[in-house]
Amino acid sequence: MAATPAPGAHAHWSSRFAFIMAAVGSAVGLGNLWRFPFQTGANGGSAFVLIYIACVALIAFPVLMAEFTIGRRAQKSAVSATRDLATEAKRSGKWSFVGWVCMAGGFLVLTTYSVIAGQVMAMSAAGFAGGFSTEAGANMFYGGATAGWMWQALFMALTVIIVARGLKGGIESVVTILMPLFFVVLIGLTIFAVVTGLSNGSTAQAFAYLFTPDFSAVDGGTIISALGQAFFSVGVASAIMITYGSYLTKDTNIGESAAVISVADTVVALIAGFMIFPIVFTAGVDPAAGMSLIFDTLPALFGSMPAGNLIGGAFFFLAFIAALTSSISLLEATVAFFDEHSNFGRAQIAWMLGGFAFLIGAGSVFSSEFGFDFLDVISGHILLPFGGFLVAVFTGWVLPKTILREELSHASPRMFGFFHFMVRWIIPVVVGLVLVLGLDSRFNNGAINAMLGLG
Repeated sequence: MAATPAPGAHAHWSSRFAFIMAAVGSAVGLGNLWRFPFQTGANGGSAFVLIYIACVALIAFPVLMAEFTIGRRAQKSAVSATRDLATEAKRSGKWSFVGWVCMAGGFLVLTTYSVIAGQVMAMSAAGFAGGFSTEAGANMFYGGATAGWMWQALFMALTVIIVARGLKGGIESVVTILMPLFFVVLIGLTIFAVVTGLSNGSTAQAFAYLFTPDFSAVDGGTIISALGQAFFSVGVASAIMITYGSYLTKDTNIGESAAVISVADTVVALIAGFMIFPIVFTAGVDPAAGMSLIFDTLPALFGSMPAGNLIGGAFFFLAFIAALTSSISLLEATVAFFDEHSNFGRAQIAWMLGGFAFLIGAGSVFSSEFGFDFLDVISGHILLPFGGFLVAVFTGWVLPKTILREELSHASPRMFGFFHFMVRWIIPVVVGLVLVLGLDSRFNNGAINAMLGLG
């Protein structure tokens, strides 16, 4: 059993398996099981999928490598890491602004994420208790704002308890059990959906929907949504991966690890499509139904299926695991910073920050406009893309190439050249442009989009 780090000492992952499970658990969240299917449905199906995969490979993957590099080099949380590395590069310590933006974005994501995750918990409980079959049974578990508030509180309490126990006693011990279980349940449910859909053609319909592109439906909004989904899904630009990178030892191959995580995240998203869309097409439901696809349509479908309560309970339990492993990382990114800069113990910090996130998120339970319009726009449409832009600029233009090469010593010259070219030249331009287009589309009726022929 690994010893507990002394006060002030920086913890490290006990094994590569623990790190990969934690990082994959962070990346594989509701972004794959909840957001990816309805984003695919709302943005034209397979054309969106291909653009999303390109965004993961060309944008999110290099940014993920950059964040692991920053964290491991500094051995500190995101804010401290960007400040110290800027100082090491003989640049202004005000570059810690990069870490602040990422940490703020990740924390705000946690506030609304916990609300959705609480509803997922409620629906899993409802399914296993037979609640999908009757409206009264369903309302007992997830009907009304009071029930939503209670489930959000329970979910946040679980998150805090795990983070409060530290890296090895909390995060590692949970993710090394839950992530293998996640993959078992995911594969089992996907096999069920695919086999069931073979008899009525819905599996073939799902395959065509995911892999037969129609680029005539692609516009600027599709590209913006795909990039946003890539950032949200892989978990970059939210201080998580800088923090998790700080727990890496020097013998870890950063490029290889980032590739494993990016591929695993993308594969899970695609498998989730094969799990959900055959069921959706069997029932003749519109796959572009948005958020209601997961939280209204599927529960009703499960309630009408043979053994639907069991299948539905398992589906939402799967989503609960994904949500918990992601929320752990979102809270850890902020707890790690305050653990470095305050005299409070880790448990006290976790409870205070968890409580603060809960109170902000509680506003979303009682006002969807506050949570899923205001907070979601601030975090998902502004802070996360801006954080990704800043990470690329910081890595490509502030950090000397020698520092990057030392940390990426396992990378071949070709891989390192690709990485450095992307973070220096391509990603700042692409993400910066997408950020401007997204804000213009959101707030100014898409004037710039129209001018560029993207609207």
